[in-house]
Parts: sequence; structure tokens; C-alpha cells
Amino acid sequence: MDLAAHLRAQLTDSLLTAGVLRDPRWADAFRQVPRHAFLPGFFVQRPDGAWEPVTAEHPDHLALAYRDDVCVTQLDYDDHAWQQALVTGAVTGVPTSSSSMPTIMAIMLEALAVAPGDRVLEIGTGTGYNAALLCHVLGDARVTSIDVDEGVLRRAEARLAATGYHPTCVRGDGERGHAPRAPYDRVLGTCAVSRVPAAWLEQTAPGGVIVTTFNRAIGAGLVRLTVRDGQATGRVLAEDGRFMPLRAHRQAWADEALLEALTEEPTTSRTTLLSSRSVLDPAGGFEFFAGLALAGVAVAADPVRLVHRDGSWVRHRGAVVDQGGPRALWDVAEAAYRQWRALGRPRRDQFAFTATTTAQHFALDGTDLTWPLP
Repeated sequence: MDLAAHLRAQLTDSLLTAGVLRDPRWADAFRQVPRHAFLPGFFVQRPDGAWEPVTAEHPDHLALAYRDDVCVTQLDYDDHAWQQALVTGAVTGVPTSSSSMPTIMAIMLEALAVAPGDRVLEIGTGTGYNAALLCHVLGDARVTSIDVDEGVLRRAEARLAATGYHPTCVRGDGERGHAPRAPYDRVLGTCAVSRVPAAWLEQTAPGGVIVTTFNRAIGAGLVRLTVRDGQATGRVLAEDGRFMPLRAHRQAWADEALLEALTEEPTTSRTTLLSSRSVLDPAGGFEFFAGLALAGVAVAADPVRLVHRDGSWVRHRGAVVDQGGPRALWDVAEAAYRQWRALGRPRRDQFAFTATTTAQHFALDGTDLTWPLP
């Protein structure tokens, strides 16, 4: 067994041991599909936040490619950063394309619950690795993958072909799906959405399944939805999932607002017993519920800041919070924490989700409480 095959086997065994991989078909796909072939070059982040390039000539290329981790392949929606990094050794930027963490890929593929003959639409081709896994199980003719970035898509298509996979690859806005090959039995969103797009509902066959994540700075989560009569209903999964947003769903307003919140004069400053970690840590029980109360906020760290496009903002400084704008956002968070405790501290998998083309909302099991998406 060569080194790459050995590392694939190790990765697959770890996913099986963790319980995120159960279906033998997907286990075989992870053992057979060479992730490194889709990652001839990617970035690794240094402790100072800069991004270093890793190429196939790097001595640790295979070991890094087969880690159970995200491999970032593009910064700032442009390939210039990669070329610059090859020259200068490191660059700064915001990740905009990647090969997802294998654990979350396994969770989402399992959630699809595909049957032989199912037709799948993948939103967000990225490196092409996930499309290859789908092709390995379902066959090339059953897989359609769409990406908005021409360069990203063509590289993925070439690497898919080089590894023996030939799905239908389409350049386009994933929010619109791909009507010419609809209906689909399964729609897999490997990017985060602010709302389930209407086109996904319209292009999913009756009884078909949508698996995606939400573009929420707090309380993002995986959902599995079944579509019938133009309505998708389902649940938030127990496993957490975080993805880069669909480009059309990116909070473009947030960057400037978060910078302004560093220097804004507060309307109020006071102490608080609610830690920022309780609100922001995905592993904590409260974070998902906090996201329902703080819908639409954007978040930055060091110092912790929350902003909303209505102009409300918070700076969290240890035991002190500064607040400004029309709403006291930390007061909202504290009230939500009290409500969460009174409700018995519900976890994310105790929430249902319903989506139509006009309205979408979360609901808590055993109550009449609902939270509409903004």
C-alpha cells in the first residue's frame, strides 16, 4: 500500500470510529477517492494569521491533505493571492474556496441517504473532491455540480477527469440551482445560505431531500429537509456545520460595521455575567438558541464584537459590555439566555425547520415558539 492509500485508510477508519461514517458505500468512496489529487496546492494558516502555500513538492503535502481538516484553496475570491504566496511565502486574506473538513462531508453525505439511481445536485463544486465521492457511489450521470467561479470550476473539472470521474459541471449561481437537469432527488449545499433558495425547492423531486447549512454568524447549523408540495420540512441535525456562504448570501455590509464598532462611543457600558464564550462557542449548548435571538448579526473577535445592519452593536470586554445603536444587543442575548434555561436548555437537534418560497422559520419541539428567518 502506498503512502496516499495508507493515509486514506487511516482517515476513513477515523471517520468510522467517530461514528460520522456508517454507510459502507461512503466508506469505500473515502478509501478509494484520492483527496490529494484535488489538492495539488492549498493554504495552511500560520499562528500569526498569514497563509502559507503548500504544493505537491512540500514534504508534508500528503499528510496535510489527509488531515481531518479544511484545506483552503482560494482567498478573497481571486487566484492572485496564490500566485503571490508562491513568490513571497505567505499572504493575508479571507478564505473563499476550500475542500471541506472530511468529518462534515461524511455527516452531510450520510444525511442525504441516497438510494441507487438518485440524481444529486451539488451546490459549490470547490475542489471537486466531494463531487468525486458522489460519483463513486452514484455514477457520473447522476451527479450535477455547480459553482459560480469559472476558474474554480474548470480546475475541479480537470481534476475530476484526471481521477476518472465525469459529473456534469456547470458554471452558474448556485442560488438558482440548475433547472435543465431537474428534478433532483437530493440537493446538497456545500455552502451556507441565509435562506433555502426557492429554486432548490422547485427543483427537488417530491419526497426529495435537501441538506445544507445556514449562513449565521451565531447558531449556524446543518438541516435535513424533505420537500413535498413546494414546502420543505425537517430538522436541525445534532452535528454542527460551518461553511463559507453562497456568494449572493455573503454579509457584505458587515466588514465595515465591525471595524466601526471598535471605536464607536457607547450609549451604555455595564458589567455582565454572560460570557462571550457562552454565546459564541458552537460546542456550547446555548449558542444555537442565542443565534435565534440575535438573527442577522455579524461577529468578530479580539475584542469580541457583534453588529447588526440596523446599526446596533456590542463590544464585549471581559466582564464589561459597551453597547450602541437602536437596540441593546447584549440585553437581547441575556434575555435569550434566561429563556433558554427556563425552557430546559434545548439543544440544536430539538429544533424543526420549515421552508416555503415565501416564509421560513425554526420551531422548538413541544412548544408553539417559532423564529422566522430575517
